[in-house]
Amino acid sequence: MSPGFRRAVAGQGAAAAVQLLVTLSFLSSLVKTQVTGVLDDCLCDIDSIDNFNTYKIFPKLKKLQERDYFRYYKVNLKRPCPFWAEDGHCSIKDCHVEPCPESKIPVGIKAGRSNKVQIQAFNESKEAFIDWARYDDSQDHFCELDDERSPAAQYVDLLLNPERYTGYKGSSAWRVWNSIYEENCFKPRSVYRPLNPLAPSRGEDDGESFYTWLEGLCLEKRVFYKLISGLHASINLHLCANYLLEETWGKPSWGPNIKEFKRRFDPVETKGEGPRRLKNLYFLYLIELRALSKVAPYFERSIVDLYTGNLEEDADTKTLLLSIFQDTKSFPMHFDEKSMFAGDKKGAKSLKEEFRLHFKNISRIMDCTQGLGTALKILFSEKEIQKLPENSPSKGFQLTRQEIVALVNAFGRLSTSIRELQNFKALLQHRR
Repeated sequence: MSPGFRRAVAGQGAAAAVQLLVTLSFLSSLVKTQVTGVLDDCLCDIDSIDNFNTYKIFPKLKKLQERDYFRYYKVNLKRPCPFWAEDGHCSIKDCHVEPCPESKIPVGIKAGRSNKVQIQAFNESKEAFIDWARYDDSQDHFCELDDERSPAAQYVDLLLNPERYTGYKGSSAWRVWNSIYEENCFKPRSVYRPLNPLAPSRGEDDGESFYTWLEGLCLEKRVFYKLISGLHASINLHLCANYLLEETWGKPSWGPNIKEFKRRFDPVETKGEGPRRLKNLYFLYLIELRALSKVAPYFERSIVDLYTGNLEEDADTKTLLLSIFQDTKSFPMHFDEKSMFAGDKKGAKSLKEEFRLHFKNISRIMDCTQGLGTALKILFSEKEIQKLPENSPSKGFQLTRQEIVALVNAFGRLSTSIRELQNFKALLQHRR
């Protein structure tokens, strides 16, 4: 064997070794990006959530979201931001929210009968109705609700307006999230979030100091931060999965953008922050899953209907919804909300009110929090839900149609986010 041949073989071996190291590094990065193991502050592992969502929840939720009752949502698209002047325009013409013509709205929804799931019977006394309205007005709402009676309110077809990349970026977009994190997540100004472009440069230890601070908080404030971070991660996943890839002859082509996904979630490109964000997505999923299981008794009563005017479809819609509730109740590793606000009564009440007001303030900045706000309202209304009468309207716990539609669609988006995460995992493995 000639010396030249041996050197060539040695060179090929070295190249193969380098390629192997690159492959192993990629696989390690891939595993970390997808996140595994048990979530913090609860006893649930990510693989269990993936399997439960894929095989039980996701298919049924997709069908439910296509039903008329959950498809149309009334909102004031022109309501100004109460905090700063904002043009609100996206840089992509195809991304704007398109109102739905009134002619397409089912008559039962337009008539307003389904604005309250618990319909006040015509023979109910005026006194009972006043008591009901009074309680509803004083309910512990976690969100600013749009006035559906406002002349500026319009119906939106949620199926025709998916969450996707809008081109809304830069300082304006960061100002929104910066206001949410910096002013409403119980964080002192001396502590900076990792990868915050508006924060002064403080070196590589920003992430470590931030999470040291976060772990030192009480459970309730840690949960608050994780919910907001999880919501942010879910939105970003939808943007990566429904990205404007190209536009040919005026026709847009939307699809997954792997480069954008890696920019937002890859452990190397995000200095380890991406996997933490994805874990918070799973945590948020658990919170809303728990809320659905807790609110089931509200909908299981015969007095509750999901009225659109099509009685056959309405009955099928309720049957499908109750089936989903049964699935949520069967999940074995729910988050235990009783671990929150469990201190002395006075301190717990004060902390809960602070928690509620902080979240309500966020809902004034960003409308897409209403589903999560409804979930929180449910979690902390257990006693009121348990006291609901079977065959008559309640003076206690109430949900508007607006809240119900927001709750189901918010959880539907989280379910879709987790499915999209699995899709990105498959795409990355294919590219390998």
